Amino acid sequence: MTFGILGNTAKSITREVCSNLLAFLQEKNLKYVIDVELARHINTKSSKLSADKTSICSESELPHRCDILIALGGDGTMLSAARTLGQHGTPILGINLGKLGFLAEVSVDEIRECIDDIVKGNYVLEERMVLQANTPGKNIRYFALNEIVIDRGSSPRVIDLETYVNDDYLVTYAADGIILTTPTGSTAYSLASGGPIVTPQSNVITINPISPHTLTARPVIVPDTSVIRVVVTDEGRSVHITADGQVEGFNNTPAELSIQKAPYTVKLVKRKKRTYYDILRTKLMWGRDIRIKTDS
Repeated sequence: MTFGILGNTAKSITREVCSNLLAFLQEKNLKYVIDVELARHINTKSSKLSADKTSICSESELPHRCDILIALGGDGTMLSAARTLGQHGTPILGINLGKLGFLAEVSVDEIRECIDDIVKGNYVLEERMVLQANTPGKNIRYFALNEIVIDRGSSPRVIDLETYVNDDYLVTYAADGIILTTPTGSTAYSLASGGPIVTPQSNVITINPISPHTLTARPVIVPDTSVIRVVVTDEGRSVHITADGQVEGFNNTPAELSIQKAPYTVKLVKRKKRTYYDILRTKLMWGRDIRIKTDS
């Protein structure tokens, strides 16, 4: 088994964690290949890496050179890796160096135990839906593991969003924007905008307006076989489109975006001893009774 390693070089802790990880893999005689930018960041000039050029490669080559891809960072690093590399089918393991770590759920203290479990085959692969958004008439595509967002950008005014499901008219939202989210993304921006939590294996897409100017607009859940079309009808406006809060674009109105399930899934490596509901309780404090005082 060969491990691929990439990481968020903007985090100061990445250097130490990656160096310790490489030492552990060498100790266990496990093969690995490291992203060239990460290798430069940790200043790894050991004779072993320098002599063995196959241990270092570009990020785009990593999925083709490893069996499991280790992403060192936070949920943002996981989203970036999933969006750019996930389509190759290489399973991704997230090591949390950030704050929440909902996707990158393995802590630094668990790395050794987790790697040992993976070598023994004691892990689970979860396939997660990806969204694909297209702009008709333009060769522009967005892919997202969490969500596609269409919003008003820097304008202080609401926008009108005609929304269709399989060409059937749903509603026109007068709102700050709209979130189209996967089950994986239901605990991200959509949750903060009043959307429901959807378990990852559910085959659905959630349509969630952002601050709609009405009391009767609520999130709508549709099958993942649906094609959702959003048309911004306002004249002379510029709408903002983002994928996972990382990739963005601007379209002049009237603008149209078609969103549907992508033709591939992202594979995430999960520990057998930790369920999705465990993560809800520990990471989001789900169901925590704030009236009950806990020891600090």
